[in-house]
Amino acid sequence: MTDRSTATTGAAPARLVVEPTPTPPTARPVAPRGPGRRGLGVGEVRLTGGFWGELQTTNAAATIDHCLSWMERLGWVANFDTVATGRTSGDRPGWQFSDSEVYKLLEAMAWELARSPEPALATAYDRLVERVAAAQDPDGYLNTCYGHAGQPARWSDLERGHELYCVGHLLQAAVARVRTAGEDLLVQVARRAADQVCREFGADGRPGICGHPEIEVGLAELGRALDEPRYTEQARLFVERRGRGTLRPIPLLSPAYFQDDVPVREADVWRGHAVRALYLAAGAVDVAVDTGDDELLGAVVRQWERTVERRTYLTGGMGSRHQDEGFGDDWELPADRAYCETCAGIASAMVSWRLYLATGDVRYADLMERTFFNVLATSPRADGRAFFYANPLHQRVAGQDVAADAENPRAEGGVRAPWFDVSCCPTNVARTLSSWQTSVASVDGDELSLLQHAACDVDVTLDAGGRFAVRVATRYPDDGVVHVEVVEAPGREVALRLRVPSWAHGATLVGPDGVERLVSPGWAEARAAFLPGDVVVLHLPVGPRLTWPDPRIDAVRGCVAVERGPLVLCLESVDLPAGVTVDDVRVDPGAPPGAQDDGAVVKGSVVARSGDRAALPYPSAPPVPARRVEVDFVLVPYHRWAERGPSTMRVFLPTL
Repeated sequence: MTDRSTATTGAAPARLVVEPTPTPPTARPVAPRGPGRRGLGVGEVRLTGGFWGELQTTNAAATIDHCLSWMERLGWVANFDTVATGRTSGDRPGWQFSDSEVYKLLEAMAWELARSPEPALATAYDRLVERVAAAQDPDGYLNTCYGHAGQPARWSDLERGHELYCVGHLLQAAVARVRTAGEDLLVQVARRAADQVCREFGADGRPGICGHPEIEVGLAELGRALDEPRYTEQARLFVERRGRGTLRPIPLLSPAYFQDDVPVREADVWRGHAVRALYLAAGAVDVAVDTGDDELLGAVVRQWERTVERRTYLTGGMGSRHQDEGFGDDWELPADRAYCETCAGIASAMVSWRLYLATGDVRYADLMERTFFNVLATSPRADGRAFFYANPLHQRVAGQDVAADAENPRAEGGVRAPWFDVSCCPTNVARTLSSWQTSVASVDGDELSLLQHAACDVDVTLDAGGRFAVRVATRYPDDGVVHVEVVEAPGREVALRLRVPSWAHGATLVGPDGVERLVSPGWAEARAAFLPGDVVVLHLPVGPRLTWPDPRIDAVRGCVAVERGPLVLCLESVDLPAGVTVDDVRVDPGAPPGAQDDGAVVKGSVVARSGDRAALPYPSAPPVPARRVEVDFVLVPYHRWAERGPSTMRVFLPTL
């Protein structure tokens, strides 16, 4: 047992008080070493309303404070005070990984302060950091569940203890702070924690790994931010150790659950616990890019391709098994049992963003858009104070409302809850929305590529020099017009590229010369010596369309879904006539869906069956409906389902 009275290795130096520095315009969450394609910094892009601007505003005004209030109320923050004052025991509020929620919140605060430096938020950030810092042991170890009097020993449960996982989130919070404000107390704490991990788990230390990947991506990005190659090397060691049966067997959980069954560079698909698999993949991409390991990068690309093709839902959600919050087998994608954890959607975007930066392949940005609109945006309630943890595509029984002051013990349930027993998703949503704008566009040489269509102002310095500033006006996804006006240009020929989603057949681009031309999915490029006032307009066909599942997905064979632009639509029971359930609905696939507001209207029938049979539900002849009534059904965006109260819902609808 190591407690605060005996942890003397690497005695803590006096902490410096460092005043925050102005935010560098290029500060961003992911910044691979060396030249090449990069995302935008928080000072280079500003959302100006619209779909994502409103979500980000709500996140700042409500969600961040909501998360802090709940963690204070439940004692998760006070755990740090308990360690700092030497009052630990075996009785501690929260799961063993609750420290990570505090760190994710600090990351959200850091990015939000860079975007909008509100004094009240700055004060809350400083106070929270001080409480975290006070709990750090003299040698850099930081955890409130292990390593102190009355607690299990440090690193005694690498399989389930989440110690390294928590450190990984601490490091990501420090990345946000050091890139936006310079080295402050949080960064000093993270540096010492990372140093302690390197001493403990380096090439000459313990040959262990964490049961939940996250330390890899945290070390890799902090190594970039602090220009510390030791952290990159430690991340590489953790990635290479994975998949070799290092972790002890756990009842009911196979090595695949921990991605400890096959080495990362040999695996062909993501498997096991979805968030674990995706965080590991993100860290592997970081390591591969920074070390020039093309084989490792190719392995993650290969895993992405098969997983997207065979193990991903229409919403972009990942994870089809509730028991282990994990991936199922190929084509195992039941709509009603879809787990699609919100954190897995966020982690999927983390991987795709890194792969896009590494390769420039537009398909990664396509998946990010699908996941952003239909997983990330689905989780928070409109007021930013309740969330979905799991995101099924078919809700058979309406959920029950959760009181505003109640903690939901279940990840599922069909209603957004203000907090969960395991509340990894609210803080993950908060940190993702606070930096979401940095994935809007990328810069590569003399190219500015607009990846996510959102109302915003972009102002960058191109790699070859010269300022390129544009103003994007759009109501996307409500309509498909993306209007880009040049505000400042470098005075030479440069390229402005706009992503054309894979579903946008028939899209057109009007260049600065006023000529309209058809553009195919991929990139629509305007190359010119732009002048201030020049305009480029992309027209995307966002009308409703039918989408058919691969016939190998048994669970939804014979069904069809409806999408509108990037939005997956769904049928909710609140939009059905009295006495009609979502199970009674059949859609006419021969009638094209019509537009209605931001949803759609589809033609179909209500099929009423004859009375209940006191027998098995497997008759010897095809069932014959008692009656069939033709009805027009209203579909709404999936991200809004259950906003009008508990309901049943389905995305895939049986056809006539």
